Amino acid sequence: MKVTLSILRFDPEKDEKPYRKEYTIEAEPTDRILDCLDKVKWEQDGSLSYRRSCSHGICGSDAMMINGKNQLACQVLVKDFKKKYIRIDPLPALPIIKDLIVDMDSFFDKYEIVKPYLINKQQPPQKERFQSPEDRALIDESVNCILCGACSASCPSLWTNENYIGPAALLKAYRFIFDSRDEAANERLDIIDTPDGLWRCHTIFNCVEVCPKEINITWHLSQLKMKCLEREF
Repeated sequence: MKVTLSILRFDPEKDEKPYRKEYTIEAEPTDRILDCLDKVKWEQDGSLSYRRSCSHGICGSDAMMINGKNQLACQVLVKDFKKKYIRIDPLPALPIIKDLIVDMDSFFDKYEIVKPYLINKQQPPQKERFQSPEDRALIDESVNCILCGACSASCPSLWTNENYIGPAALLKAYRFIFDSRDEAANERLDIIDTPDGLWRCHTIFNCVEVCPKEINITWHLSQLKMKCLEREF
């Protein structure tokens, strides 16, 4: 079948502002949007730029806006769209480097703020640090985050406040705050218990709708809010 891709293009070296360009290709219903982009780049326009790596929904590098929704290009199929006219844009709220490639520096800077690593000052055991199945279940979903940025880029609170830590970083904070092996829960709660941190989340659920791993991010943030309140009372 014929599929038309309307792609937002922008090359800062020669373009004053972004513009749209259409490409028509032959595609199978089971082709992914990433496959379609590859056909455009390999067969029609080698200057088209986008990120990709594993192509199997693990690395998260090919997150972009497809027909108005932040998604992974490697997970969305042509047959998922009734109309074969598909609009593709870079993730919103992030500076465009070129075409569909955005600058993720601010995203990862906020990720680092929450100290996304295990903090335990006890002497490491000879084997692993034991964790019961029940304790592990508390962080199961949050561990699945692949840091694609789709959630943060879909958050209206971040669109209007660039200082907001964002749902991805807060989810990572949850992952360690609720990890029974970690000893820095209060330290991380101090970091996120601020107007530009946890309390900037207004439970809009955009992050839940776009998460390619189907993580209920808003629920996890609500647990962090309750954790902060428990400290106060």
